[in-house]
Amino acid sequence: LRIRLFNFSLKLLSCFLYIIRVLLDDPTHGLGCKELNQSCSSQNYTPGTIDWSPIIWVNRSLPLWGLQVSVALISLFETLLLSYLSYKGNIWEQILRIPFLLEIINAVPFIITIFWPVLRNLFIPVFLNCWLAKHALENMINDLHRAIQRTQSAMFNQVLILISTLLCLIFTCICGIQHLERAGNRLTLFDSLYFCIVTFSTVGFGDVTPKIWPSKLLVVIMICVALVVLPIQFEQLAYLWMERQKSGGNYSRHRAQTEKHVVLCVSSLKIDLLMDFLNEFYAHPRLQDYYVVILCPTEMDAQVRRVLQIPMWSQRVIYLQGSALKDQDLLRAKMDDAEACFILSSRCEVDRTAADHQTILRAWAVKDFAPNCPLYVQILKPENKFHIKFADHVVCEEEFKYAMLALNCICPATSTLITLLVHTSRGQTAPWEAFRQLTGTKQTLNRESQQSSEQWQKMYGRCSGNEVYHINLEESTFFAEYEGKSFTYASFHAHKKFGVCLIGVRKEDNKNILLNPGPRYIMNSTDICFYINITKEENSAFKNQEKHRKKHESKLSYHGASRLPVHSIIASMGTVAIDLQDTGCQTSSGPTLALPSEGGKEGRRPSIAPVLEVADSSSLQTCDLLSDQSEDETTPSDDEVSAGLEYAKGYPPYSPYIGSSPTFCHLLHEKVPFCCLRLDKGCQHNYYEDAKAYGFKNKLIIVAAETAGNGLYNFIVPLRAYYRPKKELNPIVLLLDNPPDMHFLDAICWFPMVYYMVGSIDNLDDLLRCGVTFAANMVVVDKESTMSAEEDYMADAKTIVNVQTLFRLFSSLSIITELTHPANMRFMQFRAKDCYSLALSKLEKKEREKGSNLAFMFRLPFAAGRVFSISMLDTLLYQSFVKDYMISITRLLLGLDTTPGSGFLCSMKITEEDLWIRTYARLYQKLCSSTGDIPIGVYRTESQKLTTSE
Repeated sequence: LRIRLFNFSLKLLSCFLYIIRVLLDDPTHGLGCKELNQSCSSQNYTPGTIDWSPIIWVNRSLPLWGLQVSVALISLFETLLLSYLSYKGNIWEQILRIPFLLEIINAVPFIITIFWPVLRNLFIPVFLNCWLAKHALENMINDLHRAIQRTQSAMFNQVLILISTLLCLIFTCICGIQHLERAGNRLTLFDSLYFCIVTFSTVGFGDVTPKIWPSKLLVVIMICVALVVLPIQFEQLAYLWMERQKSGGNYSRHRAQTEKHVVLCVSSLKIDLLMDFLNEFYAHPRLQDYYVVILCPTEMDAQVRRVLQIPMWSQRVIYLQGSALKDQDLLRAKMDDAEACFILSSRCEVDRTAADHQTILRAWAVKDFAPNCPLYVQILKPENKFHIKFADHVVCEEEFKYAMLALNCICPATSTLITLLVHTSRGQTAPWEAFRQLTGTKQTLNRESQQSSEQWQKMYGRCSGNEVYHINLEESTFFAEYEGKSFTYASFHAHKKFGVCLIGVRKEDNKNILLNPGPRYIMNSTDICFYINITKEENSAFKNQEKHRKKHESKLSYHGASRLPVHSIIASMGTVAIDLQDTGCQTSSGPTLALPSEGGKEGRRPSIAPVLEVADSSSLQTCDLLSDQSEDETTPSDDEVSAGLEYAKGYPPYSPYIGSSPTFCHLLHEKVPFCCLRLDKGCQHNYYEDAKAYGFKNKLIIVAAETAGNGLYNFIVPLRAYYRPKKELNPIVLLLDNPPDMHFLDAICWFPMVYYMVGSIDNLDDLLRCGVTFAANMVVVDKESTMSAEEDYMADAKTIVNVQTLFRLFSSLSIITELTHPANMRFMQFRAKDCYSLALSKLEKKEREKGSNLAFMFRLPFAAGRVFSISMLDTLLYQSFVKDYMISITRLLLGLDTTPGSGFLCSMKITEEDLWIRTYARLYQKLCSSTGDIPIGVYRTESQKLTTSE
């Protein structure tokens, strides 16, 4: 590198000395010029005759000659030495190289002038050294890249070659025209520069032109060379530029150190996935200045390219084509400086296990390259989860999917509840409701005009009983103002005046979140509270109000901005409540709203007991909050004994995969033989061949799936959890396209009333045998083999048509369907002539035009929890970047994890006898003061009387 740098400097010096010689030269004072001019004037001189003496001879001063000779000697000896060192047996190969020939032409004549002083003023084309300087520069840059181990330099090299070639062409033309025109117009160096620029730019003013044929010939030659050389260089540059655009270039180290960015690693990028990520990630005001670097091995498709050209995204989203398994590509994305790395699996792959293996390798590669970068990983199969245990946040798709589908059967619309909780609203509108939309910490109230409301009422009169609430899931610290006052969890509820719904708490020294730990839980000053908010104090903090506390000792004052930012969510939630973990407080007949004892004046509304600051044993039924006893853990009745309901309670002895969270469940004392698990075939233990023969007392839950994967285990566990009443356990029938393996049967044979049969929902006989006419719910799981199709949104075609058939044949059956694409929800329970559905279709189009990422929110199947797409849960991983508690709370709500002392999700039907409670606030206070339950939402239904034609 040093040798090439020295050689490059010598060539530049020789060109610089040539320019000095030209500036100091006078064409009329060259050797022999005066005599030749006199001779020509004395003879008959014809115009057009060329005087060659100014071309052959120049005026070169002695000091300048000495400098040029010195440079020529050094250059020649260096060239000869390098040629000798690189000699490989063929002398002609060394001599006939163009750089060697140019060196001989520019250096040997100067050496000859040392021994023949008469030739010291002989013209030597030293300006050709510019080409040798270009050659040395290219070699020098290559050596430099090798020295610093820089590999991504093709674009830089090509730009350098193009610029140096263009400069050398122009410099050669300038010097050649100027020298040849010594015998013609006698142009200065600047005039020659002006002529070359005008000529090469194809402008051609004509004010400066060559006069003699040698200079004209040189112009023709240079133009021909430029027409051949430059297009080749431009073509190579354009090709490299296009390739660079495809690969995305680099994310500069300076930007990575001065600006914050996250990296999104995917195997293939679809427009739906990209928009879900960008809308959810940038929904938070704190993340507006973050950059998103996408690292994907495939080329960007046309839809993604169009979206990333929108100014909103082009300024902060950078697409890099590369692999997370290559350190070079991770270095391009500056993974070691990233704030987080999101690794998403390709759920549309036919082989989902292979997709997980790719995700695992990507996670390992990122952890190896940037061990301090937080990892947010999405995995498909639960058995692969333990390979990425080191990741900061992990969402297993099949775990969440099956748990939500199971809870949909006992807590209506759980999937809708969770989906709306993990999405950030973007100002969706609904009839007659005011929604609060957050922008940072400022809150605005969007209410439709009276005229618009009247139009809604006319258009959507049949859904007048439905309500949609805007809620916010926040966390806040319980301040020291109340330390030492023995505030209980229940009294904290009472003081909040229903402005917020406190659903959980976490101790500072404990990572586990407790959902509804019970009315006797004593709040500490460092506890983190999790609550749902509907008041104007969206960002509330508890502050020490000394004067206010003196006047109102029992009231809790709160206002101001919170210490943590907030996500706003729109939810239309089911009648679900977070119950105490110990349900021994309830009666065996289930939760009811018992009328309080009437007192006072006749006709006065019945009062509800207040929530005390200190728990009073008389106000609550005796119960142990940390016990593992369910509400029917009493001496079994004769009916239970005769029905064989004496189940054991414990942890399942066998798990189908490593990493499943142990859950206390109803279990059999002895495992069922595998032959007895088959519903449609008799064995030596029983002769039943269909569901009707079993005579189940409770209605069935049927699950139609392609295979019995390990994730299906998470469908059974929530339905057999210990806190579910034994009398209310529904038989579970797995309708599988393919027979399950022995490992799966080993896991389910300990659970009561779990059966399987091989069949398909396409076959009516299979449906009748599995008991579809006796079923309360039928869950249709998306098939892996149909998740990919030539036309993306056609992947759900078979599932939709099959479910529509079930919907038409068994109208009373509650069908819960999983789809691949959320956009296909509009086809569920399709009625072509239904005015209400058509009106909702128009509303959905308007919401989509507004940029809503929940445009399908008001579709009846989604609102009712009858349809679900796992892609709607992707935002759970994205929200965890700001709210690290989101995954933990969701897993607790779904029963995937259990924490000692934590509550669980359950539902409670409000009957006509319960309507004395009148308002939701009184219902809230009643449940908190009596049983310690926390209602978190209402699922309102209204029977729609349709005509026969509809």
